[in-house]
Amino acid sequence: MIPIPALTGEWTLRLVSPDGDDLELLHRWMNEPHVSRFWKQDWPIEKWREELTGQLSGDHSRPCLLLKDGEPVVYVEIYRVARDQLAAAYAALPDDIGVHLAIGDSKWTGRGVASTTMPLLAKALLGADENCRRVVLEPDVRNVPAIRALRSGGFHHRGEITLPNKTAALLVYPRTEEDLP
Repeated sequence: MIPIPALTGEWTLRLVSPDGDDLELLHRWMNEPHVSRFWKQDWPIEKWREELTGQLSGDHSRPCLLLKDGEPVVYVEIYRVARDQLAAAYAALPDDIGVHLAIGDSKWTGRGVASTTMPLLAKALLGADENCRRVVLEPDVRNVPAIRALRSGGFHHRGEITLPNKTAALLVYPRTEEDLP
């Protein structure tokens, strides 16, 4: 099971709807140059509807929005690393949780969103799943601003890994220092 922790305060988290405003928002965000460059998912809206419906009906990944004071700011996919291609790229533990993130609207980039929200989300995920020892992100190595932001937010850079679609930086938020790979 993939936990969807409750966040309170200015930042909240909720599942994405595969229809309506959420679908249109994600389609627009994924077609923004700063997102599509790294995600490579600037698909037609119908393909996004299928993707979100598939994620919501499966048990591999949960698509969510992080909202600041009710405004969608960050798209995240929360997933179990053991069920993903990432598991083969490092010494993954069975309960590691992975997160993909996209700050869709460029008005939010360069404003400390990733360095603020990703540690908040990581702590909430660790709190929601007592068996999880670490939260992992794997941004493209060319996405230097994201890597810098995550490191400033407390994620540990554990080197580069090769995935089928990119060379990535392995960034880990551990429960304790002993939990680092």
